[in-house]
Amino acid sequence: MPRIELRGYRRARTPFGSLMRLFRYFRHCRTILVCAVISILVYAGATIAASYCMKPLVGLLKETGIAADEVYAKYTALLIGLAGLYFLAVVTNYLLNRLMLECSAVIMRALRTELFAKMQKLPISYFDINTNGSLMSYFTNDIEATNELLQHSITQMLISVMSLVGTVSMMLVLSMKLFAIMIVLAAVVITVVRFITKRSGKSYREQQKDAAAVNGFVEEMIAGQRDIKVFTHEKQVMADFEPVNDSYFSSSTEATTVTSVVGPILNNLSHFFYALTCAVGVLWLTGENAGGILITFLGYIRTFADRVSQISEQFNAIMLALAGAERIFDVLDMPTEEDRGEVTLTRDGRDWFWVKPDGGRVPLRGDVRFFDVDFSYVEGKPVLKALSLYAKPGQKIAFVGSTGAGKTTITNLINRFYDIQGGTITYDGIDVRDIRKSDLRRSLGTVLQDTHLFTGTVMENIRYGRLDATDEDCVKAAKVANAHYFISHLPEGYNTMLYSDGANLSQGQRQLIAIARAAVSDAPVLILDEATSSVDTRTEKLIERGLDGLMKGRTVFVIAHRLSTVRNADAILVLEQGRVVERGNHDDLLLQNGRYYQLYTNMIELA
Repeated sequence: MPRIELRGYRRARTPFGSLMRLFRYFRHCRTILVCAVISILVYAGATIAASYCMKPLVGLLKETGIAADEVYAKYTALLIGLAGLYFLAVVTNYLLNRLMLECSAVIMRALRTELFAKMQKLPISYFDINTNGSLMSYFTNDIEATNELLQHSITQMLISVMSLVGTVSMMLVLSMKLFAIMIVLAAVVITVVRFITKRSGKSYREQQKDAAAVNGFVEEMIAGQRDIKVFTHEKQVMADFEPVNDSYFSSSTEATTVTSVVGPILNNLSHFFYALTCAVGVLWLTGENAGGILITFLGYIRTFADRVSQISEQFNAIMLALAGAERIFDVLDMPTEEDRGEVTLTRDGRDWFWVKPDGGRVPLRGDVRFFDVDFSYVEGKPVLKALSLYAKPGQKIAFVGSTGAGKTTITNLINRFYDIQGGTITYDGIDVRDIRKSDLRRSLGTVLQDTHLFTGTVMENIRYGRLDATDEDCVKAAKVANAHYFISHLPEGYNTMLYSDGANLSQGQRQLIAIARAAVSDAPVLILDEATSSVDTRTEKLIERGLDGLMKGRTVFVIAHRLSTVRNADAILVLEQGRVVERGNHDDLLLQNGRYYQLYTNMIELA
């Protein structure tokens, strides 16, 4: 079955398309949005009406034949009305900003939730090819840029657009001749903005991608500081950081350079058309209040220019935010981990059963078989080649072999972290692709090669193996894993908080908790991937005694560094270059005088 390559996955998308898709998230705050739109309309209407007041004010100064008191009264009324309009504009602008802050918070919460939920549905292969730092960049750089767009840039853009519509309408009412000049200005502005948008969109996408690369590199180097200092590679790390940092510098410089010309161009255009309108207005306009019309029209031109200038000032933030939104939408549009399985798992007392779509039940016995399995992480570089093996119910199967032989890959395939390209894997006679992944993994108690402990108490970390486990179940599991003694001597016992992947515990203690987590799951099949590789010999003996009780009646797959840990296995499978080259128990394999004999007599510790 072909695998989906996720790196570089990107749908064809334009900045405008991303903006329209982002607008759909306003459904999460419809009421707030309606109030915000009303505020925008009132604000734009108030500012446009205030500008229109200039016409009667100028006309009033030129009126003759009326009493001074009457002129003063009209003048005072106009000024009071003008002050009222500006006060209304200030109030609605404040209200609008408050509403958009609340709305953006709601949308960001929804977007973060959707993005995090999507991450849970992506296949393991996606996380193999993306660093933690680059993944975190979606939740930091991209989300924050999008948040800035919603909080400020979109607000200013909507105000500017509404004001532009109202301003252009009033210009049309005032003078058709002068309005013709504005048509030319608008056409030039639209042409300039469209040209720069096309040029800058790609630059900002590259900038966000390079920002993620910087985050990924820095995160990896911070995590590896101990190794960097042990091997004194500080200078080499700095040298490696330079090209990553330079790439980010180049892309960000290119992006800002392209968009930085928008403001000066639009400002110069507005000044030119302002002067042109003055000259043409003096020549074209006639009538009693020609001066009032011209001054009012010039005021609208200034408003038009200011709004266009505001849009240009927000242009960098808008393009950066849309680039971030595009990256977020790229993740949201990625194909999720395929799961077409219909066979489910149920438990009746101590017995487990597979339930087929037709309702038929098959006892879970723990019979796992590989038939001519082919698999590769990267196309053209096979890891397993026509691999066949079997594990009968209740057997302890050990995998040994040198680095890259395929030991961990086999356990990954049993869990269906990846799908095979050829052959078949069956579980109690059922193709694992027909079993729902969540149920398949629930039937497996797994201790992964890389133990991860979450921030929380020791009890909560053990309970992660089965969320409905009681405290008594967790303590019992810890005793099985021989972890109870050291846990009970922690400052708060089982309530001791763990931080930073259990940094306040030793490597061996972390491994013991991981084994207790597998024990509490009470799964009928166990996968112990390097389960005792991170502990000292004494601790390993404690774990082995605990595991002996845990493994009774279960099918167990074991990978170990030390060959001494697999001597009591029912079958040892020796792997080389993705194939089983030897199979048998410890004594039989030694008598064969083959690869296992070489490994054992040389006491090679296997990776």
